[in-house]
Amino acid sequence: MLDAAPYVYAKACGIIGKSFVGKRISSLAGLRSLNELDRLVFPDHHRDLPARELLSDIEDRIIGRTVRQIMTITGSYENPPEIIVRMLRSYEYSDLKICIQHIASGKKEPPLFCDIGRFRTVNFDAFPDMNAMLKNTEFAFLLSQDLKNLKTGTDVAPIETRIDTHFYNSLIDCLISLSPEDREITQRILEDEISLRNCTWALRLRTYYHKIAGETVKNLMDIKLRDQKEGKKSSLAAEAVESLGFSLDSRPAWKGWKWENLLNPEEASVHWAADPRFFQNAASGYLYRLASRNFHRVPMSVSSVFCFIKLKQFEEDLLTSIAEGLALGIDSANVFRLLEVS
Repeated sequence: MLDAAPYVYAKACGIIGKSFVGKRISSLAGLRSLNELDRLVFPDHHRDLPARELLSDIEDRIIGRTVRQIMTITGSYENPPEIIVRMLRSYEYSDLKICIQHIASGKKEPPLFCDIGRFRTVNFDAFPDMNAMLKNTEFAFLLSQDLKNLKTGTDVAPIETRIDTHFYNSLIDCLISLSPEDREITQRILEDEISLRNCTWALRLRTYYHKIAGETVKNLMDIKLRDQKEGKKSSLAAEAVESLGFSLDSRPAWKGWKWENLLNPEEASVHWAADPRFFQNAASGYLYRLASRNFHRVPMSVSSVFCFIKLKQFEEDLLTSIAEGLALGIDSANVFRLLEVS
């Protein structure tokens, strides 16, 4: 059997070359309507729908296209690397969380599910029967405690944290099978992503829900990862836990913090307050640049495919954010400013 790596890498490069990342992001500037975005992203399959219908439709097509492109790459292997399969299955994790949200909010109709073909493990057709959905899957551990009494009104945040923690731990477990070069790249991205997600969540809980430190810690992903050089395990919630002691209305209090540069800057005429939305957007941009720099670092490798998926998911988030902005009457240039991209 011929090595699939050269074909996979060439295919990934071809897809990225036609994606709205890198230099092609600028082609999204100046859009003023959802119909303009639709014609740009789907020139051969755009739809003339009213704006209120087009938003949901175009978001579904953007996500569906991303999934199909990732599946094209994953399916090119006879035996795809486990970490790549896990990355594709992030959509299954997301769909499971949406199902749980639907049940907790009293919705009877099932949500739309991403079709990941043979890589799907959850029986979504059994919605809303969680036992039937998750039996004999890696998510069965949720049935004995987290989902045992799931009903309308349940606070699902702790359940979602458990699912996210399980997802990232599954990716970390895959690192041991990678080459040293692949592991260095992939572990660096995972470390920073998990840390930043924890920090974003801590900021949101403190700012929007006025949670105290003890309550916030319970909602963080307590994931530990071994440092390749020193051999010691460190918690990827450490930066978020440290931030709990910083004042939300004093920029100098955050000086020296690892992710200080991603906080909103001070303005001379405005009293400063930590902005979770700004931090989340800046973190997304940071991770995008990290994946972009490493995509070609080790050609024809597992880490290049890992970065490919990260770039496609960034594009998906960017396009859906622009779509939502346009639906609210915000042109793409202003959305770019909000998302800290150029």
